[in-house]
Amino acid sequence: MAGSPQQTRRVILAGLIGTSLEWYDFFLYTTAATLVFPKLFFPSLDPFTATLASLTTNAVAFVARPLGGVVFGHFGDRAGRKTVLVVTLLVMGVSTFLIGVLPGYASVGVAAPVLLALLRFVQGLGLGGEWGGAVIMSLEHGDGRRRGFNASWPQVGVPAGYVLATGLLTLLSFVQSDAAFLAWGWRVPFLLSGVLVFVGLWVRLRISESPLFAEVEQHGAKARMPLVEVLRTHPRALLSAFTARIGVDVAFYTFTAYIIVYLTGQLGLPRSYALNAVLIGSALQLALIPLFGALSDRVGRRPVYAAGVVAAAAWVFAFFPLLDTRSFPLIALAAVVALVTHAAMYGPQAAFIAELFSTRLRYSGASMGYQVAGIVGGALAPIIALQLFETYRSTVAVSLYVVAALAVTAVGLVIAPETRDLDLAAEPEPAPGPGHGIPGQVGPFA
Repeated sequence: MAGSPQQTRRVILAGLIGTSLEWYDFFLYTTAATLVFPKLFFPSLDPFTATLASLTTNAVAFVARPLGGVVFGHFGDRAGRKTVLVVTLLVMGVSTFLIGVLPGYASVGVAAPVLLALLRFVQGLGLGGEWGGAVIMSLEHGDGRRRGFNASWPQVGVPAGYVLATGLLTLLSFVQSDAAFLAWGWRVPFLLSGVLVFVGLWVRLRISESPLFAEVEQHGAKARMPLVEVLRTHPRALLSAFTARIGVDVAFYTFTAYIIVYLTGQLGLPRSYALNAVLIGSALQLALIPLFGALSDRVGRRPVYAAGVVAAAAWVFAFFPLLDTRSFPLIALAAVVALVTHAAMYGPQAAFIAELFSTRLRYSGASMGYQVAGIVGGALAPIIALQLFETYRSTVAVSLYVVAALAVTAVGLVIAPETRDLDLAAEPEPAPGPGHGIPGQVGPFA
């Protein structure tokens, strides 16, 4: 059961705009955590320790994201997808705006980094609930033969958000002196989020509820405690979703966040080198992610995903040598190819993970598997990379770390079945009694 083509396009647009704004907010913090926050919120520490402390506050959001996935996933499976998507956008927008008006260490002392970490935690809650809702709405509305393509559009919100956030920060840092940028210029993009969130809300309030969820609701088959049922009935699906994401996250944050630290801190290059290189690669991803999502509709989720894993594992050993040339064209090449490999993994990822779970448990299951992996992957990747280089003084150690994480992702793909041809609408009648599973359970692991 799918929505009308017009409604499907509207849902995809709502998901794309909303996730773009959410990731815009999220990447503003990630970029500022490497360029601005060490100086404003940790000025008493040496540069290395200040950067490490700043990246730690950045990691707080990854800890919050599973909690957001659990909380919002519960209500998404109980109250519906649409309502939750409106709430998550508000949570993210308000917290980002407040970061923009937060006083620094010089004004309020230790309260400044504490409040910064708290607001970052709230950002993580919002993003934790956002991903599952946007992906599932796009997946459940559209034509079953185009699920990979449709579900990939919320994924485009990642590079779109990065382009918006990094592009604006780059522009401000270019037209302002370093002193002005540190004093107030960095706040402008955060404050702008308060305006942009109304655009996302206007679009999201105009979409209809998922037809698959409406059918589950009509038959009285909604899960009473979705997360409990996911843990009980879909443990292998959770494991697959969790492991399949780890390497993707580690590779991505090494290619987009640690590159800033490495180029500015270790090679002494202008921050514009890193920002512009990643900006070019992210702009290319705007087209590549849906392209790989569509390819997964033709050849399957796992083959496309696996090709990206292999390519990223190989490219990471060329990535750092190209950075070491200190030549911007070669640095840009390193970032662009790295993000092409990421797009090959990220394009089919949304449909792959969401399809592992039955409709009545999909929001909770997909969100939980995806967001918990973010702690092990994205939250720790820049910190571990920083520590590995500090310990071994070699980027080979960082490359091996990325390859090890990608190997975990390969395992996640191996233990999962191909989900491309699964009929999401084939939700069976409740099956009572022990030994008969949980009512409404479907999916490749049912």
